[in-house]
Amino acid sequence: MKVALQSSPFNRVDLFEAAGFEVTEGVCRSEDDMIDLLHDADGAQVGVMPLTSRRVLEACPKLKVVSRMGVGVDSIDLDAATELGILACNVPGVNTAEVADHAAAMLLALTRRLYDTVRTTREGAWRGNGKLTVEYMRTVRRIAGHTIGVIGFGDIGRAFATRMRGFGPARIIAHDPHIPQTTADLYGVQLVSLETLLKESDYISIHTSLTAATRHLINADTLKLMKPNAMLVNTSRGPVVNGSALAAALQSGTIEAAALDVTEVEPIDSQDPLLSLPNVIVTPHLAGFSPTFLQDCPIRQAENITRALTGKAPWGLANPEVIKTIAVLRTTDSGRWHDVPDFSTALAV
Repeated sequence: MKVALQSSPFNRVDLFEAAGFEVTEGVCRSEDDMIDLLHDADGAQVGVMPLTSRRVLEACPKLKVVSRMGVGVDSIDLDAATELGILACNVPGVNTAEVADHAAAMLLALTRRLYDTVRTTREGAWRGNGKLTVEYMRTVRRIAGHTIGVIGFGDIGRAFATRMRGFGPARIIAHDPHIPQTTADLYGVQLVSLETLLKESDYISIHTSLTAATRHLINADTLKLMKPNAMLVNTSRGPVVNGSALAAALQSGTIEAAALDVTEVEPIDSQDPLLSLPNVIVTPHLAGFSPTFLQDCPIRQAENITRALTGKAPWGLANPEVIKTIAVLRTTDSGRWHDVPDFSTALAV
């Protein structure tokens, strides 16, 4: 069998070769490049860009499994993958700690005005500048005694809440329609409606996946529900927040500040209003990275592919309903899954 990998210095070609697979690598800058690389592959390791679109998937008649780095799979057309009988795999949990740490760091950077004070100190301002000192004293914030809201209470949202617990908030509330209160109880968190969370939270951190329902979840209307002194952190996916609406809200004082690791368009345009606002911090979509992640993620990605093609359950499956499609294909189509061991018997769905 053949496996195709988008080129990366972190690819574990050795793992595929040890499992007896033929490996090909290539640089992909467009969907056409993706098709050229994947067209005769049984498995593929893909990145965020270019998109693993329906067009790409339909052009790959032998493809059975694609494995993407991290937790998100919004770059893969899940509907197309499911219809075609292709597993869309991810590596859940591989960078939970990194993203939760980054979100906590961004919130602290806002509340303690770290970016501003480091910059002004480098420019020569110190305690002798009474005006700056008084401004700092009046505008820094504490987390203790305040309400923290978490949008999305999966692994990363829970890890963030656990970190925040140590800062002594009055309470932590969360919104996630897919999580029961019994699970939230384990973390001392109260599940509430999105409207309640936006109205009552002093600090809000977003940890939801990007879906049709969550695209522009934070928009002009929902921003107006927040407190004027609310601070917003987003380390999930850029399109969850309407960037132009956020910029307008920050300019008008609808909310106080925001910290973003992700933006609607990436990389963010150098002329984007968010980059010129003094109450915004933007980092370049690096929350999930660390040497540990870069070591562990390619191993799990490779194992997703090798396990699925040898009759074992992958670590992460974003479209479990594909199992039904594959079952039908095995009885009606001798192509895509012909002579491949049935992994579904090893998977609890």
